[in-house]
Amino acid sequence: MVASPDGKYMTPQEYLEWEEHQDIKYEYINGEVFAMTGGTILHNDIALNLASTLKSYLRRGLCGVNIADAKVRVSEKGPFHYRDFVCLAIACILS
Repeated sequence: MVASPDGKYMTPQEYLEWEEHQDIKYEYINGEVFAMTGGTILHNDIALNLASTLKSYLRRGLCGVNIADAKVRVSEKGPFHYRDFVCLAIACILS
């Protein structure tokens, strides 16, 4: 669902300021915002299992794993997404 107020495009900064005051999460792509839908129990179980396995493996390096509520910025101009999980690599060595 597109949720841009008044049908106008937002700048990345407008989106970030606007989203802070919303009750639900929105993704930002090319000036438009999209309401996030809820997931299923099975979807959440799969994401949790994958994130848990990845987190255990990445403990060997300087990496972290976040789930669900971590907003991912691809560049300064967006897009901005909420992924099921994301690896935060800080000099991550996977040997």
